[in-house]
Amino acid sequence: MKLLFVCGKNRLRSPTAEAIFADYEGLDIDSAGVDREADIPLSGEAIIWADVIFVMEKSHRRKISKNFQRYLINKRVVCLDIPDRYEYMEPALIELLKKKVLPLIGTF
Repeated sequence: MKLLFVCGKNRLRSPTAEAIFADYEGLDIDSAGVDREADIPLSGEAIIWADVIFVMEKSHRRKISKNFQRYLINKRVVCLDIPDRYEYMEPALIELLKKKVLPLIGTF
């Protein structure tokens, strides 16, 4: 299963998700950001690649829908509702990501 994690700048939340889920067997993980100054900007190719797209906030879903609508046909986009108040690899963020993501992707 290929999972794409998206936040604003691809510096804190989505790279944390990429790092923690990369160790799970059977998952391919990538991350990107929707803002222009994102370290790794979201692309149509990344959306095409992904089986499931996890966004951190509703605003990220809106930006993806606006800017990448043609790539979203038959794509599952899940909003995790994780605010931008965590540092990279912060234990509370890791716990929250696992709690929200693992039930949605099956048994791990």
